[in-house]
Amino acid sequence: MQNTRVAITDEAKKIVEQMKEQHGKLIFHQSGGCCDGSSPMLISKDDFYLDESDILLGEVAGVSFYMNQDQYEYWKHTHLTVDITKGRGSSFSVEIPLGIRFVIKSRLLTEAENEHFRKIEASKNEFLP
Repeated sequence: MQNTRVAITDEAKKIVEQMKEQHGKLIFHQSGGCCDGSSPMLISKDDFYLDESDILLGEVAGVSFYMNQDQYEYWKHTHLTVDITKGRGSSFSVEIPLGIRFVIKSRLLTEAENEHFRKIEASKNEFLP
């Protein structure tokens, strides 16, 4: 099994596929406190500016998942799973008009996963899925 930092539930994946059909290329960005607190936002790739402080954690449902480096420092010991829940969020995420929103479920990385990611970061000095 491949170690990843981020995954997605089947239900959330269906919504992502629907949103890709409607909006084209998208990215996930794990917000860090504004709008919905720390909800993952699904945003049109052209509508969001990424810079050197945004870290690519991986890809889910064909969509790149980013997090700001400052927030990553708090979350680097966790595995994230994107899910959905009923309720209208207050972010700019494209699924909001459907009356649902994406949420993150997290768990601590296992020691084996931690070691895997430490080796990658040490050898390449960058963050990889």
